[in-house]
Amino acid sequence: MIDLADRLPPYARAMGIRMNGTLDGAPLLTMDFSDRAMGRPGYLHGGAIAGMLEIAAIMALHAELGDEDANVRIKPVNISVEYLRGGITVETFARGQVVRAGRRIANVRAEAWQADRDKPLASCWMNFLLKPRKA
Repeated sequence: MIDLADRLPPYARAMGIRMNGTLDGAPLLTMDFSDRAMGRPGYLHGGAIAGMLEIAAIMALHAELGDEDANVRIKPVNISVEYLRGGITVETFARGQVVRAGRRIANVRAEAWQADRDKPLASCWMNFLLKPRKA
């Protein structure tokens, strides 16, 4: 069994993104507001939000693949981000949901929110190519 916290990429660590358990069976990510994530004064930068969504999608896919994760290389194909409202200076959460994981392609949706999960900041769709790792 893989420890998903060990799978967080360096960008996530640099931005202060961390694992915060699971929500509805998928990894829940948390990021405290800090200057490194600031866009215009008092608001999150759109790139920080998109980066968090991408990582949430990747972590959800790692969790979905389970033990098979060690045998598969995940390659992002594309991402489409919808910004819904401005992020303010509070803790931000994100969670991905694997919609489909076939033999070659996976489709994942992710959402980011702050105080109220029913009021998302942004959401995204990501498609991944799943390639077998060479022995």
